[in-house]
Amino acid sequence: MAQYTDKNGTAVTVDHDDALTAFVVRDEHGEYAGKSEFRDRDDARIFFHTEVDDRFGGRGLGTALVRGAVEATRAEGITVVPICPMVKAFLEKNDDEFTGAWRRPSPDDLAWIRGGGGN
Repeated sequence: MAQYTDKNGTAVTVDHDDALTAFVVRDEHGEYAGKSEFRDRDDARIFFHTEVDDRFGGRGLGTALVRGAVEATRAEGITVVPICPMVKAFLEKNDDEFTGAWRRPSPDDLAWIRGGGGN
């Protein structure tokens, strides 16, 4: 579990949730606020959907969530593959920090996810 600070200066947590096959972000009270879903394929983790509940909008929880997911994935030695626009935008904006930790999705990655991503 990793802890980040939202735009209000409040601590939030990001953790891997095996049951959801996602990283989740929780507010300062431990309440579920959102998730970033992925599927692992070979040496890659393909992120395909990220959402934060509207009740938590404007606090920067989406950025904290994506940062936590990317940092944890990099620490595991797994390459991040962003199909989700939010993850893609985060990585492009922070490419200098995450160079070598991610790659663009291949047509095969996209077809695999569309086909259910191994589920």
